[in-house]
Amino acid sequence: MSLGRSIDPWGTNPGDAIDAALAAIETALHELLATDPAYWRTGQKKDLLERLEKLQAQQAALKLRVLASAGDIAEETGAKDASGWMRTDLLVDKAVARSQVKLAAAVTKYGLVAAGLAEGVVSQDKARVITQALDKIEADPVASGEDLVLAEKLLVDYATRLTANELRIVGRRILAEIDPARFEDAEAQALLAEEERAHQKTALRVWDNHDGTIGFDGVLPTSIGMRFKRLVEAWAQPRKQQLVAKGAPLPPWERLMGQGFARLLETVDPAALPRHGGDATTINVVISLEELRKDLGIATLGYDETNGTTITAAEARRMACNATIIPWVLGSDSEVLDAGRGSRFFQPIQRKALRIQHKCCQAEGCDMPPEWCDAHHLDPWAADGKTDLKDGALLCPHHHRLAHNAAYVHERLPDGTIRFTRRP
Repeated sequence: MSLGRSIDPWGTNPGDAIDAALAAIETALHELLATDPAYWRTGQKKDLLERLEKLQAQQAALKLRVLASAGDIAEETGAKDASGWMRTDLLVDKAVARSQVKLAAAVTKYGLVAAGLAEGVVSQDKARVITQALDKIEADPVASGEDLVLAEKLLVDYATRLTANELRIVGRRILAEIDPARFEDAEAQALLAEEERAHQKTALRVWDNHDGTIGFDGVLPTSIGMRFKRLVEAWAQPRKQQLVAKGAPLPPWERLMGQGFARLLETVDPAALPRHGGDATTINVVISLEELRKDLGIATLGYDETNGTTITAAEARRMACNATIIPWVLGSDSEVLDAGRGSRFFQPIQRKALRIQHKCCQAEGCDMPPEWCDAHHLDPWAADGKTDLKDGALLCPHHHRLAHNAAYVHERLPDGTIRFTRRP
């Protein structure tokens, strides 16, 4: 690869040449778009994609070079810079336009990056990664001008063999590659500082969407975030594998991950959690006896309707099967008639026994593994059901919800499976 080729400037009046060149490009594109790739040979498709990748880099080089000298456009239109004109005339989002103008200015500082773009061997994404890495090196008090020059050469060379993400990783430690003796300690210190900043950025926001869902978003340090991702995937994958085995259509992966996250939360051992507000970390479900016995009753998550969130009685009954929930049953004058006791919940040893006995979800036709199932009272605790093995059933989350859904009835068949049928 030759990166030292000089770039011929346009003449003093380049209008005709620019128009002719653009017209030729437009004509060629129209001709290609008029053809149907479905009839192309495989080799032709590969060749076109390879050449288009190079042409995109060269187009980016030309665009960035023009943006770098587009101060007259901003002056003529009264915009702060060319990004303002791009927003109003080209309808480019402000953030995207500013990013391109910023990259154009950065590329003018680094000749090898600009040359790599012009030759089509450095894409725009890679140019952004390289210039960001070089700007950090330029601001590094330990690095010299010679280090900056060598780093640029190495990163442009790496760009011919690595993806943009891989190049970003290399860019973080390029100085240690240039001179390990000088920069390895500095790299370790920089990494430590980065991890500390990541912990400072850690955040979680949770809110009620008031549509039966809770929304949340947040930021985690990389090490914790990857553990979180793996844990959720561990719960999402079995569901996916079950659907694939049955030949059923797969829902979006985001939904499977959401369901996996829900299962992760539902299976957390409360005994392993820190104490919270003088009590074990639990959720209180407050419901009146009258509402509890209704098919379509309403319960409250929390201690009162003002500070709590309403859910259906069916969901309350489902949640009451789990040991992390304390159900409070109130009489007509809000006196506590019953508070859930430990004996009302299936204990760990009982859940293990159910899993050993039944091997999978007991719903008819379901083979969800026992590890992903809940222990369910066939006779609801609200109707004086007992927490005995003979009265317990192993149900996957889907069928557990159906068991508490007023639209369905279920019965235990002689072989121990549970049959669900929709009410007429």
